[in-house]
Amino acid sequence: MLMLLNLLEITKLSQNELPLPYHTKLDSLSSRPRWRARDDNQASTMRIMVAIKRVVDYAVKIRVKPDKTGVETNNVKMSMNPFCEIALEEALRIKESGLASEVVAVSMGPSQCVDTLRTGLAMGADRGIHVEATSVLYSLTVAKILKSLVEVEKPGLLFLGKQAIDDDCNQTGQMVAGLLSWPQATFASKVVLDKEKQVATVDREVDGGLETLSLDLPAVITTDLRLNQPRYATLPNIMKAKSKVIKKYTPQELNVDIKSDLEVIQVTEPPKRKAGVIVSSVDELIDKLKNEAHVI
Repeated sequence: MLMLLNLLEITKLSQNELPLPYHTKLDSLSSRPRWRARDDNQASTMRIMVAIKRVVDYAVKIRVKPDKTGVETNNVKMSMNPFCEIALEEALRIKESGLASEVVAVSMGPSQCVDTLRTGLAMGADRGIHVEATSVLYSLTVAKILKSLVEVEKPGLLFLGKQAIDDDCNQTGQMVAGLLSWPQATFASKVVLDKEKQVATVDREVDGGLETLSLDLPAVITTDLRLNQPRYATLPNIMKAKSKVIKKYTPQELNVDIKSDLEVIQVTEPPKRKAGVIVSSVDELIDKLKNEAHVI
């Protein structure tokens, strides 16, 4: 069911300290239309969109190309970005709790991304969207594509992993939230939805401890490691995923121009550490630290 937008409603920002140290609560500041389902008695019709990325598997030893233009991906095991798995798992749990009606998985890149989408569908996503592109997609371009897809799909919640393990940019979620003028909560370790008030309460990890944010929907949430443990796809669900719909787009169809102000000059491996030595006494250790390492 499609969602309608109410009139513009501006909420005030308030901040209240909780008795726990390093724990704050912020009510979201929003100057945009608040999301409402078409039928207010059935808020569970909310759609959730999840962005997933195809990356080199986390267990694979990375090898740099001989020409140092990037890392080797030919004949290398690829899989879904671990943070994206967590984002998808959280979306599926929200749907299973009755607070959402549909989970849509989105991936961008070459045709092989369909395999990653099938994995997401086997985990439980209802359908997939593949934006096919052969060139490298950087964070801002991905954010623009997601913005266009949000305008088409009208989700009430957009989930992303906090970062991809191949580039570690940690930028896309923040960028798409800015482009959409939606509230955002990054590094989420707990997500609670209130379907009556149409808000999401998110615990996020910060340097000092935990921060709790209250976001008006629609909103963007990026997920951290401690949010959940992703499920494994069962064999029956893997078979069902083969018949689920994957809709294809091109960036041009979404009116997104693929260009970047970034240029990769060179990719190199980190310097190798020298082998350690075993010393026979404390005196020998002190001598090496003083005369060889020059640290004391």
